[in-house]
Amino acid sequence: MATADARPVLIAGGGIGGLAAALGLAQKGIRSILLEKAAVLGEIGAGIQLGPNAFHAFDYLGVGEAARSMAVYIDQLRLMDALTAEEITHIDLREAFRARFGNPYAVVHRGDLHGVFLRACQAHELIELHVSSEVVGYDQDGASVTARLANGERITGRLLIGADGLWSNIRKQVTADGSPRVSGHTTYRSVIPTEQMPEDLRWNAATLWAGPKCHIVHYPLSGWKVFNLVVTYHNDAPEPVAGKPVSEDEVMKGFTHVHARAREIIRHGKNWKLWVLCDRDPTERWIDGRVALLGDAAHPMLQYFAQGACQAMEDAVCLSHMLSQYADHATALENYRAQRFPRTARVQLQSRAIGEHIYHPAGEHARLRNAIMRAKTSEDYYGHLAWLYGGTGLAG
Repeated sequence: MATADARPVLIAGGGIGGLAAALGLAQKGIRSILLEKAAVLGEIGAGIQLGPNAFHAFDYLGVGEAARSMAVYIDQLRLMDALTAEEITHIDLREAFRARFGNPYAVVHRGDLHGVFLRACQAHELIELHVSSEVVGYDQDGASVTARLANGERITGRLLIGADGLWSNIRKQVTADGSPRVSGHTTYRSVIPTEQMPEDLRWNAATLWAGPKCHIVHYPLSGWKVFNLVVTYHNDAPEPVAGKPVSEDEVMKGFTHVHARAREIIRHGKNWKLWVLCDRDPTERWIDGRVALLGDAAHPMLQYFAQGACQAMEDAVCLSHMLSQYADHATALENYRAQRFPRTARVQLQSRAIGEHIYHPAGEHARLRNAIMRAKTSEDYYGHLAWLYGGTGLAG
C-alpha cells in the first residue's frame, strides 16, 4: 500500500472527471485541491447516457445510490431509419441485459449527475474546491509540482491531474500536440417538455434516427419531465464552436432529405445551441513526471459511443486505485496510463467508426448496415459490447 504523503493532489478542472477524481482519491484517504476556472461549479449541456460501466464507477466512488436516484432507466436502444421511418433494430436493456452486466443502462441530465458528484465532494473533509482558478501551466522539481493560475497564484502539491477537458492547458504542456481535430460534424441540442413530444414517440428508449450524413437522438430525462433532443449533421464546419445559440431554420438545413416523421421531431425543439464536434487521435503520452491527464484532456472522443463521461469516471477509479496501491508516484501513474490507454484508445477509434458506419451511411452502405444489424439478436449485441460494458476502471 502507498505510504502517507500529507501533501494534496492538485486537480485542474471541476467537471465530472475532475470531481470523480477528487472523490476517488478521498475514498483512499488522499487529500486534493480542485481548481476550476469558472466562477461557479456547474455543467452545461443536457442528457448523457450511462452504460453499466458508469454504474460500476459510481459504486466504487461512493455515489451509487445518489446517481441511481437521478437516472431514468430505459428499456431499449432503438435504431430507426431516418429515410423510411422504419425500425432497423433494437437492443433490449431490461432483465437479461442487467443480468449479463450486473448493472443497468440509464440516461441522466448532465447537470443532475454533476450535482451528485459536487455535493459528495463538498461534504468530504479531504476535498478543497476552488473556483475562478484556471490552471494555465505547471512547474516541477522532482519533489513536488506547482500549478500556475491565470490570476498569478501558485499552488504546490504532490501531483497534478489535468482534468481540464478538450482544450486542456495541462495537455499543452504534457503532450504538446496542438489543437483538437475538428470533425466537421455539428451537433445541435435542445430539451422538449414531455407534453410537447409527439405522443407516438414518447418511447422509453434511447432512440437513434440514422440518415445520410445526419442523425437524431432522443430520450426521456429528469423523471420524464423532458425529452433530450440531439441532432447532428456533417456540414464540414471548419472550426470549433461550443454552445452557440442558433435558429430552428439553421438546424433544419441538415435534415431536408429525411422522412417527415423524423423532421417533425426537430420542430418541437426550442432554444437550440450548437457544438462542432472535436476529438483527437489516441496518444500514449499522458504523464509528465508528477503530472497526469484524465478524461477529455487525455482521450477526447466523439459522442457516437456515448462514453465520454463514463470513461472519465473509469479514469478516476483507476487513478485513485493506483495511487493507493503504490508508494512511488511514478509507478502509480505509469500503471494508470498503461491500464487506461488501450481501452480509451479503442473507444476513441470505435466512436469514429460508429459515426461513419452506423449513424451516417447512405445508399448501399446504409442498406448493408440495415441488413447486418437486423440479423443480430439482443444477445448478439451483448456479446459485442461485453468488452465495454463489462469493464471497469480497474479491468478490461
